[in-house]
Amino acid sequence: MTLFTKLLIAIVAIEHLYILWLEMFAWETEGKKAFKGSLKEELFAPTKVLAANQGLYNGFLAAGLIWSLIINNIEWSRNIALFFLLCVAIAGVYGSLTASKKILYIQALPAAIALAVVYLTR
Repeated sequence: MTLFTKLLIAIVAIEHLYILWLEMFAWETEGKKAFKGSLKEELFAPTKVLAANQGLYNGFLAAGLIWSLIINNIEWSRNIALFFLLCVAIAGVYGSLTASKKILYIQALPAAIALAVVYLTR
């Protein structure tokens, strides 16, 4: 993979590490700012455990993308990246349909761009 391709994958991974932090450790502070308008303020405390669970899943997506960057075998690296980028894109589309339209642009679009670049380059 090219440096540009790896950079795109890394950006998506970093975004999901940020989401992990936001949902697992900062849900009632920074989470309120990030999800302003999407969730009523009084719902942050009762949904803290639920958000942490979501954050953990985002961490697994980030881990898979990081894993794809450190695999030495080019074919395996590419296939793992394609799989995890597709997972992120699907999750982003689902989130945009069920939670907030912003998720389409924040999560699905960067993953879709990286997915296309990985798919089209060898």
